[in-house]
Amino acid sequence: MSEMVVGGRTDRVLTASSYFGAYIIFVLSLFGTCFAHNYATIIVTRFIGGGGSSVAINIVGGSIADIWKTDAARSLPMSIFGFTSVAGIALGPFVGSVILQINKTDPWRWVFYIQIIFNAALIPVFWLILKETRGDVILAKRAKKLRKKTGKEIYAQSELDKQSTIEQVKISCYRPIKMLSTEPVVTFFTLWVSFAWGILFLFFSSVVQTFEASYGFGVLQTGLVQLAISVGAVIATVINPIQDRLYLQSAKRNTENPGKPIPEARLYFSVPGSLLFTAGLFWYGWTCRPNIHWIVPTIAVAVVGIGIYSIYVGVVNYLTDAYEKFAASALSAASLGRNSFGAFLPLAAQPLFRNLGYGWAGSLLGFIGLALSLVPVVLLFKGPKIRARSPFMREAGHDEGGEARDDADHAGDEESKVQGGQDE
Repeated sequence: MSEMVVGGRTDRVLTASSYFGAYIIFVLSLFGTCFAHNYATIIVTRFIGGGGSSVAINIVGGSIADIWKTDAARSLPMSIFGFTSVAGIALGPFVGSVILQINKTDPWRWVFYIQIIFNAALIPVFWLILKETRGDVILAKRAKKLRKKTGKEIYAQSELDKQSTIEQVKISCYRPIKMLSTEPVVTFFTLWVSFAWGILFLFFSSVVQTFEASYGFGVLQTGLVQLAISVGAVIATVINPIQDRLYLQSAKRNTENPGKPIPEARLYFSVPGSLLFTAGLFWYGWTCRPNIHWIVPTIAVAVVGIGIYSIYVGVVNYLTDAYEKFAASALSAASLGRNSFGAFLPLAAQPLFRNLGYGWAGSLLGFIGLALSLVPVVLLFKGPKIRARSPFMREAGHDEGGEARDDADHAGDEESKVQGGQDE
């Protein structure tokens, strides 16, 4: 739920404070888990830690948009962010397997010892380098300093329009749920990316199960196999600039908003990527057996990694472009589904692969992935009509009166007001 409470409020709250506060909560939760003496304590502290850690990944997109204003400038940072999101998660099982090899007496505690050392060491680094990126927040701080210095009534527009914290939280929780239930794009995109994210976490369990039974792999070996997802993310990141180029070139064909890239052009690579994701699941299920070399299903895992990356980046970029000023709420809705699937789908891994067998378990997941692959295809052909029917997308567009302009223009207006007050 933290992605809705905080993620949807980053339009009006201090982004830097959101990052830092959530990070502190996450680090403190690691202490509670590490020194826990019962299962209940672990559950509670992991719940708190999950809330803290999910905040950062859900507001990074907004920070990138604050710093890099143009579509072309944002392409590389968003690509790198997508890579770290997928590859970083896939590194977890490998690091855990290495810790288990080094310390076999109390390995699970050492997993958290290492996290505490690493993450706590980064706190002073973040304190020094993490700066506010929201234009309206920066201008509000500037106006406050001018009031104190000059004694004049100088206010930024964001201060005049400021809502109460309770009202912000109500909107932040209500709007993502409303969009999830009434906006078909948000609904199906959430299902699409959530299933891909669930598979990413499902592999943590199924790779150990399948490779141990089929090839006799130990903990470290299965951890190395899961690095194939990171390899897939690397490959997808290297290819992604082609997708970005096609997206920018679509501006020439945009008849609705000439000169601005078409939102659906964000999905060109997501279609083949989604099909690779589906193919990789079939491939993994039917080749993970003793009479087939282990490298074959390992390559399948890498192919799935390419698909997960392309789906994730496509969803984040499309929702940002299509919903513009409502992007934070749309992304919060998608994050709610993504984190839920990531938490619960892995619980089905052991009984799924044990009861259906590796081949049919992979096929079941593959068929679901194939059905969800229709989502970007439909948008590529029907995107303009779907956007025209969406009240959120229509309102999010730039109208001539400037009422729904983007944050960069809005910040520019505020700056002129602040400066005007200073000149007086």
